[in-house]
Amino acid sequence: MNDTGVALTAHNLIKDFGDKRAVDGVSLSVPTGAIYGILGPNGAGKTTTLRMLLGIIDPSAGSSTLLGRSKPIEAAREVGYLPEERGLYPSMTSVDAIAFMGALRGLPLREGKRRGRELLEGHSLGAWANKPIRTLSKGMAQTVQLLGTLVHKPRLIVLDEPFSGLDAINQAKLEELIKREAASGTTIIFSTHVIAHAERLCERVAIIAEGKVAFEGEVDEARDRLRPIVRLKTRSAEGPWRVAIPGGARRDGDEWTFELPEGGPEPLLRALLDGGAGIETLAIERPGLHDAFVAIAGEAAARAMAEQPAEVA
Repeated sequence: MNDTGVALTAHNLIKDFGDKRAVDGVSLSVPTGAIYGILGPNGAGKTTTLRMLLGIIDPSAGSSTLLGRSKPIEAAREVGYLPEERGLYPSMTSVDAIAFMGALRGLPLREGKRRGRELLEGHSLGAWANKPIRTLSKGMAQTVQLLGTLVHKPRLIVLDEPFSGLDAINQAKLEELIKREAASGTTIIFSTHVIAHAERLCERVAIIAEGKVAFEGEVDEARDRLRPIVRLKTRSAEGPWRVAIPGGARRDGDEWTFELPEGGPEPLLRALLDGGAGIETLAIERPGLHDAFVAIAGEAAARAMAEQPAEVA
C-alpha cells in the first residue's frame, strides 16, 4: 500500500513513564477510509498509543505519521478527537459547545454554530441547542461532545472508548454515525474493550496486550487463525462413527463440540452417516472475534476485558 492510501502509521512506538514501559514497540498502519479498532483491556496501552499518534504526548522512541505528516501537530485541524475523559463546560449551551470545539480546530465560530444546529437537528437534539450542558442527560451530553468532534469535517476521527456511558439505544446510534462517516470517506479509529463493537464495525483491528501489538490486520484474518467449530447432536451414543470425533472434543450428554478436522466437513459427514450416528443436528460455526482475541492475546487479557465495567450506563 502506498502512502496515499494510509491515514496513519506507527513504527515501533515506545513510551516509558519512569521505570514503567506503557507501550512497547507498537507498529500499525491504518488505511484511508477504514474503520479501525484498537482492542485491549484497561492498562494495555491503548490510550497512550492514541495520544502519541495524535502528538498529545511524545514517544520515548519510534516514529509515526498522521495524514502524511511526520509531525502530528501539522495535521491537527484535519483530525477530530474524542478523549476517554469526557468534559464540557456545564454552563455553555449545546450549540456553543459544538462551535467552541470546532473553533479549536480552526472553524470560524459563526460557521460552527450553523453546523452545530444542523448536527443537533439531525440527531434529534435540536430542541436542546440553546440549553446549558448541565440540563442534558449523560448520553445527550456525550452526543454533543461527539458532534463537536465532527463539526469541522475532519479527515480522521479518533474515538477513545466512545461507547462508554451510553445506553444500548445510543450505542446503536453511535455505530450508525460511525458507519455514515466512514461511508463518506472519513477514516475512523476507535479503541474499545468490548469486542462486539469492533466485530460489527471494523475492517481491521490491532489487538494490544501489555503494551505490545499481539495482532494487527483484517478481522477475517484474525478469525481465520482458528478452525471452525462443529456442534453435533446424535441419536446414537456409541458406534463406529465415534472414530470421527477428534481427541479433545467436549461432550455434554448426546451433544459434541470440537474443531472441524483438517479434512473438512465431507469426510466427517460420511463417517457419521456410514457409522450410524443418527445425526439430529450438525452445525459448523466460524469462530468469532472474541474467540480469536482469546487465542491471540491469551486468557488473562480476555478475563481483564470481561472484568471491566460494562459500557452501558
